[in-house]
Amino acid sequence: MLLIPVSVALHFLHAPAVAVFACAAAAILPLAEWIRRATEQLAHRTGSAIGGLLNVTFGNMAELILALFVLRAGNLAVVKATIIGSILGNSLLGLGVAILAGTVGREKQSFRRERAGLLGSLLMLSVIALLVPAVFDSVERASVGAPRAAALDQHLSLGVAVVLLLAYFANLGYTLITHRVFLDGDDEEAASDPWPLARSLGILVAATLAVALEAELVTGALEAAALTTGLSTIFLGVIILPLLGNASEYFSAIYFARKGRMDLVVGLTAGSGIQVALLTAPLLVLISYAMGTPMDLVFHDPLELFAIAGAAFAVNSIAQDGETTWFEGVLLIAVYSLFALTFYFLK
Repeated sequence: MLLIPVSVALHFLHAPAVAVFACAAAAILPLAEWIRRATEQLAHRTGSAIGGLLNVTFGNMAELILALFVLRAGNLAVVKATIIGSILGNSLLGLGVAILAGTVGREKQSFRRERAGLLGSLLMLSVIALLVPAVFDSVERASVGAPRAAALDQHLSLGVAVVLLLAYFANLGYTLITHRVFLDGDDEEAASDPWPLARSLGILVAATLAVALEAELVTGALEAAALTTGLSTIFLGVIILPLLGNASEYFSAIYFARKGRMDLVVGLTAGSGIQVALLTAPLLVLISYAMGTPMDLVFHDPLELFAIAGAAFAVNSIAQDGETTWFEGVLLIAVYSLFALTFYFLK
């Protein structure tokens, strides 16, 4: 936690951008762990279904804040890269590491196939929603030209954002109200030393505000750090920033996997990536207009679209039988590593 005042001091002392970036990025990690603890305490009061949703939502808060600061700086390509990277990181790396950690000392672990099947369907919806604007842009550029196509892209992206938000809230109604009894996972364990409600909420708010501060420092040093290290801003957007923003989900997934609660683990990891696609990305599109830096949902790089499709395919393949072994965790991590290497060498 000492990294928080240190990172602020480095910023005001005009330290090298790499030092500010590294220190502020590292400071987000303990803050993400405090967000996890606070949401877990709230989950004890609300049940596993709502608790899992709280964990995913506040876990994604750090990433949303990071994306907003990058958006304000006008780095739209990096914002889109963080959307891709977040889906990849949660669905592949987060789930893979959790499976690997949870199966240590166990032959296998199981989860409810109904819940995994629903998450798989939502992942496919996410893939389609991100593919449609890219295909539309390609067709329109060939027929009406780039300037007219750009205007149409923005109109389509607004429409897609509204549809995705409606689908996300319909999913909440389905999982939390009409079909909760069928989709609720393993029972919530009683907290051995529960926090008062005021303490949980206070820590949650304080940690979120601190993440906002560190996010501003990270984004302010982003481009300079990329130039100094030789890494592309796209690699930082796809790999580094999502790793920082999703740290709380990774901590939570590993924690619950060690306790054998794989229903919650699958909901946290795959559910977090789905929330980014169906909630965070549309919100960024709508907020971008209010900020005066309109962003569309067109991903021009085929590699980014292929990565999303590959992640959805890999997760659906793993989730079909309702069981996990350590080797399936290794496979998910291997797929993520392949994409990370590709984006590393992408110039």
